[in-house]
Amino acid sequence: MLASASPRRQELLRNAGISFTVYPTHIPELPRPGENPRDCAERLAREKAQAALHQQPGKLVLGADTVVVIEGEILGKPRDEGDAGRMLRLLSGRTHLVTTGVCLAGLGTENQKLETGFEDTRSETTQVAMVPLSDEDIHSYIATGEPMDKAGAYAIQGIASRWIPRIDGDYFNVVGLPVALVFRMLREHGLG
Repeated sequence: MLASASPRRQELLRNAGISFTVYPTHIPELPRPGENPRDCAERLAREKAQAALHQQPGKLVLGADTVVVIEGEILGKPRDEGDAGRMLRLLSGRTHLVTTGVCLAGLGTENQKLETGFEDTRSETTQVAMVPLSDEDIHSYIATGEPMDKAGAYAIQGIASRWIPRIDGDYFNVVGLPVALVFRMLREHGLG
């Protein structure tokens, strides 16, 4: 079960041939004061998985959360168009990090071959370079609506792809789910 309503995560799982059902959770995606980005992404992924598991005991649940980080500042989803513009100006002409935390959790049944209280939380980080953006680039991009539900206010798989000349790491992590990591976790636990 995927504890997310993200169409991007759903598409990535479908493309990888990983079957799932959708059970979105409504966890506030806010970092705690002083929390480092990896810990934040992993905690939010774990909270999402646990919230879904609490409502659907006996299921295997995948929770995930993606954060964009520039100079130690965690950029989640923009609150509004002004916030999206602020984020894009921060990222413009610079290299930043994208970290996705993933959590597999389940209470388990004999049929699922899960341990009681099973939980495995990990993360993936990718370095992303962005070209300098003009004010016109930023305003016209925001007008498309694409940045409004994306961490860091951009979608690497969408219009913003034209501004990303280089990444170091897992592309799918930047889209929102490190598929190879998820598949490896499933295999390690005899579930893939």
